[in-house]
Amino acid sequence: MSSSDLPFWKTKKLHEMSPEEWELLCDGCGRCCLVKLEDEDTGRVYATDVSCKLLDAGTCRCSDYANRRRKVPDCIRLTPQEVARITWLPPTCGYRLIREGADLPWWHPLVSGDPETVHSAGISARGRISATEEEIAVDDLPARIVDWPMEDPAPSPSSPSVRQAVRRRRAAARHTDM
Repeated sequence: MSSSDLPFWKTKKLHEMSPEEWELLCDGCGRCCLVKLEDEDTGRVYATDVSCKLLDAGTCRCSDYANRRRKVPDCIRLTPQEVARITWLPPTCGYRLIREGADLPWWHPLVSGDPETVHSAGISARGRISATEEEIAVDDLPARIVDWPMEDPAPSPSSPSVRQAVRRRRAAARHTDM
């Protein structure tokens, strides 16, 4: 297989990607849109199960992506430079993985061809968000600290739950083709 036959994320560095390729690297997990708290003494960053007010908890996508930085001034626009600097990107993040020289996992939509695999593999924030930042007092945020956003819970593609999810998707695809 020549390098021209390889997918873009295997042949390009982050700074070489087109804007379209860059956006496709986002797996849609929603983990980066969770509220984080930084310990002022140690600099350690903790994730909470509280989301940005614009995160759609069902799709794990921004509900107003085009205007997000105007509506949420502290929303960070990921760039290759920011990806290199930020320490709190999840270990499953496509941007982080490519920066570190790793490949995308089987459940990433670019690999699986299905945007639902990030959810069925247990990677996304779907079903794990307790509230939005508008629904919880700032003083209550420390009680919402969770570990899962910084963990890699993905089962192997051969696990029973993944095989079952794949069978359901194939059956649904056959049904819609009829």
